[in-house]
Amino acid sequence: MNEYILIGASILLLMSVLVSKISDRLGIPALLLFLILGMLAGSDGPGGIYFDDPALAQFVGVVALVLILFSGGLDTEWNRVRPVIKEGLILSTLGVFITALVVGLFASVLLGFSLVEGLLLGSIVSSTDAAAVFSVLRSKGISLKGQLKPLLELESGSNDPMAIFLTVGLIQLITQPDLSPVNLIGLFVLQMLVGAVLGYGMGRVMLFLVNRLKLGYEGLYPVLTLSLVFLTFGLTDAIGGSGFLAVYLAGIVLGHHDCIHKRSLLRFHDGLAWLMQIAMFLTLGLLVFPSRLVPIIGIGLLIAGCLMFVARPVSIFVGLLSSALNWREKTFMSWVGLRGAVPIILATFPLLARIPQAELIFNVIFFIVLTSVLLQGTSIPLIARWLRVDAPAISKRLYPIEYTPMGGLKSELKELPVPSNSHMAGKAIVELGLPADFLVILIARDN
Repeated sequence: MNEYILIGASILLLMSVLVSKISDRLGIPALLLFLILGMLAGSDGPGGIYFDDPALAQFVGVVALVLILFSGGLDTEWNRVRPVIKEGLILSTLGVFITALVVGLFASVLLGFSLVEGLLLGSIVSSTDAAAVFSVLRSKGISLKGQLKPLLELESGSNDPMAIFLTVGLIQLITQPDLSPVNLIGLFVLQMLVGAVLGYGMGRVMLFLVNRLKLGYEGLYPVLTLSLVFLTFGLTDAIGGSGFLAVYLAGIVLGHHDCIHKRSLLRFHDGLAWLMQIAMFLTLGLLVFPSRLVPIIGIGLLIAGCLMFVARPVSIFVGLLSSALNWREKTFMSWVGLRGAVPIILATFPLLARIPQAELIFNVIFFIVLTSVLLQGTSIPLIARWLRVDAPAISKRLYPIEYTPMGGLKSELKELPVPSNSHMAGKAIVELGLPADFLVILIARDN
């Protein structure tokens, strides 16, 4: 019996890898195809796999999200993000709150929900997924001008904790009617502070251990960082902090500093993040019953329209009121607020809490995510060109050389492109007047 499970899982993984290739060619976010693949494999599809376990789906989603956030933090270039730190934090807090409020009020009126139930739906769908945006742009050979890319990266990496807090807090208000909303404000501040402090602290611990332990095998370093990631999340969550914020910040701290085998660690965690994305989307796709989405198509389209054309633009233009971004950049930011896996994961929380409207909320959220990814995701290159915020994508070649600083040495490895109009072009190395301790390791010419 176990071998059939392995065969089925391996086939789904293999198909997901092949589907990602199609995604790059067509410019469609891979997460959409992963979800569709999961739905086809589910009980309503030709695969016929019956899966109706929200608890397991939530567990897979949380584990995947922890690893994805850490990988995102590890890959974040702090020097590029630092100039937009204020705008990013505003969007990840005030922006999320405004989105949840606008969508929640609209859903309350449309669905006949109570105010708290409507706000719960709005909170679940309030976080964004920038990875899908960049994958589409990369497949079309497009980049973004100015500070748009680092701002989108920072917003999507840091707005999940706010959405999670609002979702959990509103569920508590529904299940515990005597609880005062004022109590949630202090809890939010505590969660963010504890998450930020422990995230930074554990990031420094990771850096110290990676550089000082001197393990005998290179393959043990990813095992070390993986164990520390889960320790960071578990420890922070256990003492009342935001574990998701902590792992994201720990990733930023480790990624910002030089450490042993850094490139191999980046490759490992990037591959692991892809595996977790596939597993998460397949699981969430299996969890939904497509036949139950048909009756709520009209409702789903109306709420998705409110999210894309009202809530997101309002949150952007209000949140970035004092920003130096021009109207074109703000309009583009308004359109690229794609919803990803986090809303679907959060939609399992009401199911486990046995809230009366939980199943309807889950199906509506799933439909909104599909609509957002399909409509917004496929139109991103066109909107970027129309608003003139696009720029040619510069593909950076990574050469097969990795330098590991040992024994406190301050040396570092740099890749320096030499343009045709550079004063170095056409000269021999000896004519460049380089410092005595400058070592040329590799020259790449014409591929």
